[in-house]
Amino acid sequence: MSRAFFALLLRDIRLAAGVGGGGGMAVFFFLVVVAIVPLGVGPDRPMLERLAPGMLWVALLLAALLTLDRLFQADNEDGSLDLLSAGPLPLELVAVAKSLAHWLVTGLPLVIAAPVLGLLLSLPPETMPSLILAMLVGTPALSFIGAVGAALTVGIRRGGLLASLLVLPFYIPVLIFGVGAASAASAGFEGEAGRQALLLLGAITLGSLVIGPFGAAAALRANLR
Repeated sequence: MSRAFFALLLRDIRLAAGVGGGGGMAVFFFLVVVAIVPLGVGPDRPMLERLAPGMLWVALLLAALLTLDRLFQADNEDGSLDLLSAGPLPLELVAVAKSLAHWLVTGLPLVIAAPVLGLLLSLPPETMPSLILAMLVGTPALSFIGAVGAALTVGIRRGGLLASLLVLPFYIPVLIFGVGAASAASAGFEGEAGRQALLLLGAITLGSLVIGPFGAAAALRANLR
């Protein structure tokens, strides 16, 4: 079973890299959103510095939403999803493998790109480690929560927009605590607010790791009947 799990994980990573979508498209969208913020706000460096954590998290969230439909839609269209449902892996583990592949292809490149793009928003260099830590803790939740929305709309043609609308309310806590952790962590999480925000962000991620695969598997079974 573990061999089948890792084979599915590597397959999804290779497919995303081969098609050229996934991570590259999300990072490019991330870059465009962050690049136009100074044009709209103006060259006010103190204001950009205050807005930087929030804008980076909003841009990251939107970029993650952009690739949600890639989780199950292609496999459903070519019949691979039926084979996976009849294979040795439970659908819960299939959802875990696909969510993890989505995070590795989309979420992780966005985390890596965030500090570089933060320079465009005058983000102080000393806050970069705090921002990366908060995003590493919070971004897996985006993939695992998004898997539920993608599974619910897998039978709908071009259901990516609907999936984004379904999961967007559940992304709001990740956004709130992610911004809180990144903003209050500039002093190395010495403040109580920074620690609480990071702990709550971690709790949301752990909850999504448990609930997300079961919800996605239940939605896939309903759509495959």
